[in-house]
Amino acid sequence: MSTRSLTLAALCGWSLVAGPTTEARDVTFISTSDPHYRHAAHRAGNHNELNAASIDEMNRITEVEWPAKLGGGLIAKPRGVLSIGDLVDDGDHREGGRSITEEQWRHYAADFGVDGTDARLKYPTFEAWGNHDGPPVGKEKHGFSTQGQLVARNRRRLASGQISSLDPNGLHHSWDWDDVHFVQLNMYPADRQHPQVKYNAVWHDPQNALAFLEQDLAEKVGGSGRPVVLLSHCGFDTDWWHPDDWKAAYEVAKGYNVILYLYGHTGTGVRSWAPEGETRKWECINDGHTDVGFFVIRITDERLRAGYRCKKNLKVKVEPGRPKTHTWDGEWEWKFLVDRQLNAEPKGAGREREGELAAP
Repeated sequence: MSTRSLTLAALCGWSLVAGPTTEARDVTFISTSDPHYRHAAHRAGNHNELNAASIDEMNRITEVEWPAKLGGGLIAKPRGVLSIGDLVDDGDHREGGRSITEEQWRHYAADFGVDGTDARLKYPTFEAWGNHDGPPVGKEKHGFSTQGQLVARNRRRLASGQISSLDPNGLHHSWDWDDVHFVQLNMYPADRQHPQVKYNAVWHDPQNALAFLEQDLAEKVGGSGRPVVLLSHCGFDTDWWHPDDWKAAYEVAKGYNVILYLYGHTGTGVRSWAPEGETRKWECINDGHTDVGFFVIRITDERLRAGYRCKKNLKVKVEPGRPKTHTWDGEWEWKFLVDRQLNAEPKGAGREREGELAAP
């Protein structure tokens, strides 16, 4: 075990639970990112109603069929929804006597609950913080901490068994659906910001996420070979997470069966990725923005399939000096289809597939 792992083991911050089920694997879930909830009078306008429409579509997804290219058939009830950062738009902001961040958070919490019974969304939520969500707990300047809200929600999840492992900081966590192990790494899996990155080191502090990943995989997965899904707000296409750190994260997880990496932050797309010189590539999905759509993903014993369920004919109108406005005809469509056999090298490795869709 590495020095990092030994150090964290001494903290004794992880809860242990019984191992995953040995029954046949069949896991359906939803992944989305960047809802960017705003208060009603935001200078750029808001798209909260489009987020709500996406949640309504998630709630009725069991009435929707998979695209024919993915085999058709009704979609099973999702185990939960992954909400991967930039939950609010202004993470530490006050105007006059109003906490703008708290107002935006209330919009988020009204749509995305904890266990599927306490908000508009009818499934459990598993969430990360992103670069818009504010600094670590105790470093906020205006009296309200989004990360503090996430800590409280994660403790509820741990107490109820919704997650099985929680970092001492109350943010990084993991859980199992059937034998698939999920690791939520928040901003990105590094221990601290790379010295060559010049963005705000407080807001972008990854808070020892890489150390958590190493310890969690060793304790929860070990040599079992069972599938692993990793998720963070940033992916392998952003300079806020340095390529040196991309490689370090790959090195920590390369000995495990990583079948999927989920992230947000940049435009929606699907790709396979590995550091230069590595032949085993990871399947990566960028969720894009909740106001546009979300990915539905199913993992079985031999197959991973996913599709982007998105608003059709969604248009954004931008006028100088005025907030953005949106028009949408209420129709939905599928894009960015993924269908691959597990334990096999994905086709088209290293190439973007079906283009790239920028979120409004």
